[in-house]
Order: sequence, then C-alpha cells, then structure tokens
Amino acid sequence: MLSLMDAERSERAARRGRDFPPAPQPLPVPVIDSHTHLDITVAEGGLTEGHLIEAAAAVGVDRLVQVGVDVESSRWGAKLAAGQPAVVATVAIHPNEAPRLADRATLDDALREIEALAAQPRVRGVGETGLDRFRTGESGRAAQEASFRAHIAIAKRYGKPLVIHDRDAHADVLRVLDEEGAPPVVVMHCFSGDAEFAAECVRRGYVLSFAGTVTFKNASSLREAARVTPVDQILVETDAPYLTPMPYRGRPNASYLIPLTVRSLAETTGADLDRLCAAISATGERIFGPWTAGQG
Repeated sequence: MLSLMDAERSERAARRGRDFPPAPQPLPVPVIDSHTHLDITVAEGGLTEGHLIEAAAAVGVDRLVQVGVDVESSRWGAKLAAGQPAVVATVAIHPNEAPRLADRATLDDALREIEALAAQPRVRGVGETGLDRFRTGESGRAAQEASFRAHIAIAKRYGKPLVIHDRDAHADVLRVLDEEGAPPVVVMHCFSGDAEFAAECVRRGYVLSFAGTVTFKNASSLREAARVTPVDQILVETDAPYLTPMPYRGRPNASYLIPLTVRSLAETTGADLDRLCAAISATGERIFGPWTAGQG
C-alpha cells in the first residue's frame, strides 16, 4: 500500500523545476485559506513559511489554517501557530496514514499524541480525518474507520471543529458521523461531491470548503454544488501545494492563489465578490475562532 508520505514524495518529484505562478489581483475584502500545508509547500518550494504568509497577505489572504496529516506535521503546525498570529492549526492522522500506523501497532500512540496537541489554544480543529476509498484498499478500511471515529471523539471532547477528508466515500462518511454523532461544527475539506451531496451536507449544517478544483474545466458538478450552498456555509482553501486553480493547474499551489478560486466561486454562484469575501471571512472566524495574537 502506498503511504501518504510516499505519495507526497512522488508528487514533489513530479513538480520539481516548475515555478510558483504569478500573484493574482488582490481581493477587495480579506479572506482565509481554510486548509493549507505550509510544511509541505516549504519543503518542495524553496520558500520559508514567512515568505508564503507575506505573499498571501499581499493579495488579501491574511489568515491561514495549517493542517496536520500525521504526528510530525501536527506538531510542526501547532508550534508555528503558537508563534505566528496569521496562522492557526489543526491536528490529525490522515486517513491514508491510519492503516500504515495500525500495521505497526502505533496508531493508538499516534492518536494519543493528536489528542494532547488538540488541547493547545492555537490548535483550532481536528483534521484532516475521514475516509479515503481511492488510495486505501479494502484491507486498510477498518483502520481508517477506527481512526475516523477516534478523531470525532477528540473533536467533541475539546469542542473543536472536525475537518473531513472524503474521497470516494460520501455515504460512509455520513454513516460514521451519524453513528458517532457529529461535532457541532463539521468542515468538508476540498468538497468533492455533487449538488445532491452538497444539499445533504448543507441540511446537516456542515460547511463546504471549495478548493482550486472548482475552477477545473471538467468540474461542472462541483460548480453545481457551490450553487446550492448558502454563502454562510462556504469556505475556500488551497490544499497547497496541491490542487492549483486554473489557469495554473499542475503548478505548485500556495495560499496567495486563493483569489483565483474566490473569483471563480463568485462567478459560479452569482454572488457579489465583496459580499462573498466578507462571508468567507466571517465563517472562518466563526469556525476557527479569532486569529488575533493572544486570543484563543
């Protein structure tokens, strides 16, 4: 089974030698990047986290959510958030890491570490967690689901939002959330469903976070999903360094490219750009709390 870290290394190698795209036109109202991996972007892009944060702020992306995928990245994000006012963190074991850790009998230890990190004030969410039927086969599904259930419990114990990774697993994700009882706040990271699934998530009160994929030419179903999502249940993200929006698909992504996705969403939904930006900002603060240094 290909581990998450192995997959990341392969994707990094494929992108070597390709430069980051130019900065887009700044947004009229600041927004957040609700899901980014600064550690991976730094490792493969040759820029520091400070440069990436400054570049994002220059185009109106003034707050970032650094997302953990394993113990190492979760520790890294928690430490960065503790000293960087523009960043808050989430912590988790990615669903594709859970089977690998289970095979080594270290999943329970990793989950205990995630729970300890979740208690920190600048850690504002638990995730990305969930289910992935694309990379992980049948043999790893029990470990994935057990890990998902454990993350749900952690989010509920600490009163923090749950950030969901859902790849080819829509029905099973909803089933597990129903069986465990979802936390009060659920964010569907990199929403990948159609309008019907979006409507079901909206009905449950979940927030849908749209990535650069919504700009892809073959993503008409995602645009239909965005159209049925109320503006106050929409977030935007990069998932950087992945999922770079058009017209730069295939090149490295970073938070400063969020304006491309926001403008695409405004065009898709017919929302006024200023109003959409303000709504995204307000929703981000409602879910993840204030970014202001010293608050949390």
